[in-house]
Amino acid sequence: MAWRSVGADNADLIRQLREYGVIASESVASAMVATDRKHYSPRNPYMDAPQPIGGGVTISAPHMHAFALEYLRDHLRPGAHVLDVGSGSGYLTACFYRYIKAKGESAETRIVGIEHQASLVAMSKANLNSDDRNMLDSGQLLIVEGDGRKGHVAHAPYDAIHVGAAAPETPTELINQLAKGGRLIVPVGPEGGSQYMQQYDKDANGKVEMTRLMGVMYVPLTDLRN
Repeated sequence: MAWRSVGADNADLIRQLREYGVIASESVASAMVATDRKHYSPRNPYMDAPQPIGGGVTISAPHMHAFALEYLRDHLRPGAHVLDVGSGSGYLTACFYRYIKAKGESAETRIVGIEHQASLVAMSKANLNSDDRNMLDSGQLLIVEGDGRKGHVAHAPYDAIHVGAAAPETPTELINQLAKGGRLIVPVGPEGGSQYMQQYDKDANGKVEMTRLMGVMYVPLTDLRN
């Protein structure tokens, strides 16, 4: 993509994403500046491209995380429940936490990252603690092990859901766990085929509307057996 670049450091990377118009709001820029990718991406943390993090998994390119924050930001409020499916290294989960915390304090806030590989769960917790131990200690940010395709019922319904891997078709169970007034963004399409980032909005009556946002290329949403 035209805006792909390499930053000298985290702040420089975010500055470039702002200049290219990928980041449109000061609040998103601030959350990303405060969350240094060096804690979450062992290789090339400031390159705007996916990077391996172990377990056959990659951390998405910074511009995709910026888009996710921009698309969901109106739903990231103090007291919100947020689900990050396929949370990987924990980076975007941390950004969600910092974005909401900057808006205000609420004991009701819950940001849940769900990941099916135990090794990634352990790694993401270590990454978060390396960044700022207060995030996990607060009890408002949780990393859980499980099949993200089934969501995480314990803290549903969610005001915002982000999925970091491609679902082959409309993810019905995640839509079921979306709160009225909530928003889900998820890449949908077959592995190696045409995939699109899709946005699902649930209105006050429970009616769901889908909006196709952009063409993307993600690894498939799986569990350990598939």
